[in-house]
Amino acid sequence: MAVEKMDRPALFKAIQPNRYRMIKTPGGNSMHDIVQQYYGKTLQHTGDLQTSACCDISQMPAWLKPLLARIHPEVLEQYYGCGLVCPPLLEGSRILDLGSGSGRDVYALSQLAGPGGQVIGVDMTEEQLAVARRHQQYHCESVGYDNVQFLHGYIERLDELDLAAGSFDVIVSNCVVNLSPDKDAVLRGVQKLLKPGGEFYFSDVYADRRIPDAVRNDPVLYGECLGGALYWNDFQRLAMRQGFADPRLVEDRPLEITNPELALRTGGVNFFSATYRLFKLDALESACEDYGQAVIYRGSIPGQPERFILDKHHAIETGRVFPVCGNTWHMLHRTRFRPHFEFVGDFTRHFGLFAGCGADLPFDKAAAGAAAPCC
Repeated sequence: MAVEKMDRPALFKAIQPNRYRMIKTPGGNSMHDIVQQYYGKTLQHTGDLQTSACCDISQMPAWLKPLLARIHPEVLEQYYGCGLVCPPLLEGSRILDLGSGSGRDVYALSQLAGPGGQVIGVDMTEEQLAVARRHQQYHCESVGYDNVQFLHGYIERLDELDLAAGSFDVIVSNCVVNLSPDKDAVLRGVQKLLKPGGEFYFSDVYADRRIPDAVRNDPVLYGECLGGALYWNDFQRLAMRQGFADPRLVEDRPLEITNPELALRTGGVNFFSATYRLFKLDALESACEDYGQAVIYRGSIPGQPERFILDKHHAIETGRVFPVCGNTWHMLHRTRFRPHFEFVGDFTRHFGLFAGCGADLPFDKAAAGAAAPCC
């Protein structure tokens, strides 16, 4: 089924930081209305998507397949993301999934959290929530326990959901933050709900420049996760503004807009699918400072026996002394990763800025013939 064509009114005005506004079309529809229409009624299955910005099944890792095999087929069919956005060491964790849609990621994460953990999904689209809730008993019988819950709500208004502050070990999101009209409010809510040492681990779409009005005001481009993409450097500022001092880029891929008509409407913007992790740690500094410290990975994290991947620039080999900045030290020493490392040094002596820190575009540029990635 092809996506129905939609008019392109001047939907949205510039979004100011630290201010929640329901942005309206000339006809009175809010951005939320547009997104709910697109994901609740216009799209019926993943084949209706016009671009691969939010979905590319070719990226599915082998370890994910047995998890998906235990999930009801309708949940999978009505899901508009791809891959699975999750960090390691989730067993026993309390996890929140922002924009959980039909519940696919919630049901997959619940298997990684195990019977001692809990996964809560939040979504604003009633049609998607109905699918997720309809198969909760199926999931319980499939895995042998029930540790999931679905809430109707907006990711910009998490404080309305009666969730206890500081109660989540991990918060995840799969290509949803770009759809929010107030990204400051999203990260502010995440910061409040995370435990000290907890992390926000999420994948989304970013741009190499600020999005022109013509792109941001296009309903299809917005629904396809492009119109609301943040300029990467504005995202860095936003994260720091909301208390996440050192955003860590885990991986990224250039996005290829394979629909020729939509490619012409993107205004020359280059898009990237990227996964970031943000730690709730009050000791983090705004730059990577060198205190002469190092860590030694024990090789004990499941699935990562040879090296631990903290982020794009930290692949820490088992048994090797690995020099780290003060922020990386805190990310490993004051989080659930601590038992898996030995730590060398302290903060008594400062040697200046850690070598290799920079401020250029962090993403890898598109290579000729690059495959379209997922977020």
